Amino acid sequence: MRLTRLSIADFRNIGSVRFTPGRCFNLIHGRNGQGKTNLLEAIYLLGSPRSFRNARLPDFIRHGEQRAHLHGEVESAGIHGRIGLSIENAGRRVELDGKGIQRASDLYGRINVVVFSPDDTAMVRYGPETRRRYLDRTIYMCDIGYLHCWHAFQRILKQRNQLLKNSDKSGLDTWTEQLAETGAEIIVRRRRFVERLNGMLQRHYGNISAGEETASVAYEPEGINSQEQQRVREELLELFQRSQQSDIRQGTTTAGPHRDDLKFRLDGRPLKSFGSTGQQKSFVLALKMAEIDNLTDIFGEPPLLLLDDVSSELDDARSGNLLHFLLNMDIQVFMTTTQRSPVLLGAAAHCAVFHVEHGNLTFEGNEKHE
Repeated sequence: MRLTRLSIADFRNIGSVRFTPGRCFNLIHGRNGQGKTNLLEAIYLLGSPRSFRNARLPDFIRHGEQRAHLHGEVESAGIHGRIGLSIENAGRRVELDGKGIQRASDLYGRINVVVFSPDDTAMVRYGPETRRRYLDRTIYMCDIGYLHCWHAFQRILKQRNQLLKNSDKSGLDTWTEQLAETGAEIIVRRRRFVERLNGMLQRHYGNISAGEETASVAYEPEGINSQEQQRVREELLELFQRSQQSDIRQGTTTAGPHRDDLKFRLDGRPLKSFGSTGQQKSFVLALKMAEIDNLTDIFGEPPLLLLDDVSSELDDARSGNLLHFLLNMDIQVFMTTTQRSPVLLGAAAHCAVFHVEHGNLTFEGNEKHE
């Protein structure tokens, strides 16, 4: 899978950019605040209904403009396709090969992307909401049904929460049953994904740590012990019913998939409490490698990899681990950094170099490293 061309207009601080990336490694350098991460975000949005920065639609539009435009040309399995995205305050319009689509899920598999940013490392230390957002975003990339289920759950949750605030509770039981139904599907899909990812994570972390430590990721929904979806629905319904009086007092649904967390562990202990900064970075690096493996297995070709501010997150040893992994895969990589030649590229055969300043992109040539 390759991004062969990208055009951007009035997106964040980028006025107008036409970008022809290299087939393998692409280094995008410049001072902070110049638009490097915005460029990566534009690439990501071509294949995802949500930004990896948790932004709102108005945030994407350049100050003083009415709309933003993104247009990408993608090569996948020898087939060329075009993705267009127009963003306004009121909504977004997506076109595939010149034809408008109605559902975000129609983007599924057209351009797969894995992102590694400072926020990914920080999510180990942040609260559950950050890890849930990561989990939902990552599952969507490989499970076309998950997005439909997630949207249905959010819609029903909103209705139930509104009813909890009202003096008239008519219909509360009906909304609770619907929430249990969709919530059970979310839990089952999350579990299936995390179990698959865990095996890949363990293998990569074992290589990074030379087998001295064991890493794991687990999804353990509160109050849910069953594996089969119907039993999960029943347990979830019981959980909602037990917490109903508390929900009414607080005016919100206090338990369920929207409150669950991912468990990151190292040698069986919580990574957040017992892992050093270096171990936490190694864990997230292994997690990203696992994401790449998972998408490659599902689609038969590796995704794009976006590395945002990589030099601040990876020391020489971890850069070497990542580079060795990437060189064994036919993968297109986009890296942003404040430095022109990070350690990660030291052994790359070819690297297309670009400079960003005030939202303007300049091609500086191809570097060959021996």
